[in-house]
Amino acid sequence: MKMSLAVEGLLADVMALGQLGDERVSEVADRIVAVLERSVPSRILDLLSEVVAELSSELPDGRVEIRLAGDDVEFAYADEGLAAPETDAELSARITLRLSDQLKARVEESASRAGISVNSWVLRTLERGTSTSNPRNGRAGSRLRGYGTT
Repeated sequence: MKMSLAVEGLLADVMALGQLGDERVSEVADRIVAVLERSVPSRILDLLSEVVAELSSELPDGRVEIRLAGDDVEFAYADEGLAAPETDAELSARITLRLSDQLKARVEESASRAGISVNSWVLRTLERGTSTSNPRNGRAGSRLRGYGTT
């Protein structure tokens, strides 16, 4: 998608509003357009970054990425399927966890939708949440924010 189409549309709307008033209103609209022209692309990318982060947090085995090429913005899916341990013998540690009935039901439903056991679903979720490459775990990661041009 071309980000400039959204930016140009918004700027045209502001200019049209400026033409509804007198010369002073038109001058103010011109100044507003000048400011928006610089800030709107970065605001759009910030919003898209938040959407991508939220979508990625819902995916069991991958993430969504934003790819910029000049004015083109694309979304791509990156598969991050975690390799399962080869045998159950490697799974020797245990944790006792107390959950509300509602949370337990949601976990079971999510595991069922993924077509895996609750234990496997919890393991995958914990692996993703504690991965050193996960941008949502408090480390820098690979998520970029802002606006860039080429």
